[in-house]
Amino acid sequence: MSRLAARSSAALSRTPAASAFGPRLMTPLLIGSVLNPINSTMIATGLVAIGHDFGVGAASTAWLVASLYLASAVAQPTMGRLADLLGPRRIFLGGLLVVLAAALTGALAPGFGWLIASRVLLGIGTSAAYPAAMAMLRAESRRTGQEAPRTVLGLLSLAGLGSMAVGPVLGGLLAATTGWRGIFAVNVPLAALGLALALLWLPKDDTKADATGDAKGHAKADMVAARHASAVGTGRGPGAAAGEPSIDGLGIALFGATLTAAMLFLMDLDHPRWPLLPVVAVLAAVLAWWQLRRRAPFIDLRMLAHNRALSVTYLRHGLAYLVIYCVMYGYTQWLEEAHGYSSFHTGLIMLPMSLAAAVCSVLGARTKGIRAPLTLASVLLAAGSALLFAADHTTPLAALLLAGVLFGLPQGLTSTGNQAAVFAQAPADAVGAAAGLQRTAQYLGAVTSASLIGLFYGQRATDAGLHHIAVVSGALGLLLIVLTATDRALRATRAGTAS
Repeated sequence: MSRLAARSSAALSRTPAASAFGPRLMTPLLIGSVLNPINSTMIATGLVAIGHDFGVGAASTAWLVASLYLASAVAQPTMGRLADLLGPRRIFLGGLLVVLAAALTGALAPGFGWLIASRVLLGIGTSAAYPAAMAMLRAESRRTGQEAPRTVLGLLSLAGLGSMAVGPVLGGLLAATTGWRGIFAVNVPLAALGLALALLWLPKDDTKADATGDAKGHAKADMVAARHASAVGTGRGPGAAAGEPSIDGLGIALFGATLTAAMLFLMDLDHPRWPLLPVVAVLAAVLAWWQLRRRAPFIDLRMLAHNRALSVTYLRHGLAYLVIYCVMYGYTQWLEEAHGYSSFHTGLIMLPMSLAAAVCSVLGARTKGIRAPLTLASVLLAAGSALLFAADHTTPLAALLLAGVLFGLPQGLTSTGNQAAVFAQAPADAVGAAAGLQRTAQYLGAVTSASLIGLFYGQRATDAGLHHIAVVSGALGLLLIVLTATDRALRATRAGTAS
């Protein structure tokens, strides 16, 4: 290393973490990171109005939920991989451009099919921000020699979680004042602002520097990667060196096809399309064969099997959000159709859930342990499910608000706890892809929740349907208690200890 480079490296190592991770870096990242979660939940208080306008029932509007999550489940790890390889700033900016196109498509949609297309585009475009942000924070950590402060990770989690939690309130307000099309149109100013600030403030990608790096930084990364078996291919294995493409296009396509076939089956459980099951099985088998065959796969199944801690984190995250999304969408529809509340009043009833989630996200960012908050979150999910099982269309408002709080608290604890676990358990050179897979697990839970809501509600939300949702949610809450309490890896993992 030249003397100039050595001086630069020494100067950077003295740069305070607070200035490296300051407002100019974090503001555009936070704006971009809210777009996926807020779009995932804003629609919750607009589904009934959309169904009335287009003459479709709850089973059909569930596709508006599932389509965004299906697209996100595929796009999140893909965008994370691209951010690791091509640079997070490029992927971040490209995603915002897709969001702008999706927002205009939805706001001007002449038919229900156009809304589905808009939601797919929203899922793809908004999937870029979170894994790109995680990759950018890791890049800044390497550049400055400072770990990303726990408060910075907490802000990123709070932006995603807070926006997801406030989504039903904002959606209800927009649906009541501007109509449901405002739920799509609001993305235009948000994406435009994020795009402008990203162009002005985010550091340009330096892929050459990332590829060469200083010897010390890469030695540390290699030691971490060896210590923590990666759950996703980094594109640096022998296969990549031998000319194998860094982006596993066929793996991505097979993954998407498998999820699509599975969703088509799950979305009509009332009249199961049994021939789809062997199709899912064949696609999954081909996907597994292809991933095991490649040296740099889209999802490294061998490494996923070896890194049990990260695998359990993904499972725990997906199951927790299966419960959360069942309530997020199922509860709001029940409040409108069974209890008779308007979209606006339903949004207000969900406000305590939003506030509880935000408060717990802030508190979770300040905790040092992971196991205790995640265990508490599981207990609260089970308790909230018990309350929903006892609810009906005559339940007083105070109990309805309490139910929201019981499900809001575990949102904050689950989000910050599992994000810290992924950041600690994933290798340094694949944080973007690992974060994308975490969101994939979350969205698989969302897709499954949409299918369960369609099964239990059919054309209309009822007390009986809500009770069925509560039974499933309660059982999953108990399972999460067992999974979390028995996870030995969480005992050794402390929040804020990034790899």
